[in-house]
Amino acid sequence: MIRPFQSHVALLADIHASDRRDGSFRLWWLGQSGFLLQWQGIHVLLDPYLSDSLTKKYKQTDKPHVRMTELVIDPARLSMADIAASTHNHTDHLDAETLRPILAANPSLKLVVAEANRAFVADRLKIDPAIPIGVDDGTSVEISGIRFSGIASAHETVERDEHGRAKYLGYVLEFGGWTIYHSGDTVRYEGMAEKLRPFRTDVALLPINGRALERRVPGNLFGREAAKLAKDMEAKLVIPCHFEMFEFNSASPDEFIHECRKLGQPFRVLRCGEQWHS
Repeated sequence: MIRPFQSHVALLADIHASDRRDGSFRLWWLGQSGFLLQWQGIHVLLDPYLSDSLTKKYKQTDKPHVRMTELVIDPARLSMADIAASTHNHTDHLDAETLRPILAANPSLKLVVAEANRAFVADRLKIDPAIPIGVDDGTSVEISGIRFSGIASAHETVERDEHGRAKYLGYVLEFGGWTIYHSGDTVRYEGMAEKLRPFRTDVALLPINGRALERRVPGNLFGREAAKLAKDMEAKLVIPCHFEMFEFNSASPDEFIHECRKLGQPFRVLRCGEQWHS
């Protein structure tokens, strides 16, 4: 099994030691599509999956979710979290075994979700439906100086509810002159890069596990597609994610690296638990 770059006590120590109020920001990859953003004392969790819920759920099925990377941290220890965001309802992006301990450790936590998913989120997490803060494609909300703007994602198509609200979202986070785009699960669709380009993204967080019918799950960008999307949206840096979590639904970052180098697209591949800073 893959060992994280740092985990548990060491990861917590790094998070606390890095907490500066100098206008810069830091990111830690927590595995799968999960990231921790730290800026001006604010801590934001993006799609954290910090449990073995899927491994347990599918253990006795024909679609086992065999974990590839060791758990990086117990979610109950993330008592510094101010905001958590979920892009959509799949368990590796909305995990009750992750989010309920985080909510318990952080009673004032703000939870950002796709408005279309509000009722589902409330039911899964056993919380009041009024608690989540809903965002839709093209709408924004500001929390603690961070503006979250919803951008429709296609997993593998752009799906909307009966009210026209996107079921799969990415979030553009704008704060202190910086911009991060976290796509959640997505493939590229027509007009996507053009929609994102005006945000002048500093860091794009994009999945690279690709898609294959035999996996029997909705797919994502291949590594080469993630590199091209980052280039076309003019991201200053791209960091890949959604790999090295489950054996049946992963990919090597080699294709992503090769295409970034070919396109001249700046990139950084993180190990689970590793920090990147601005």
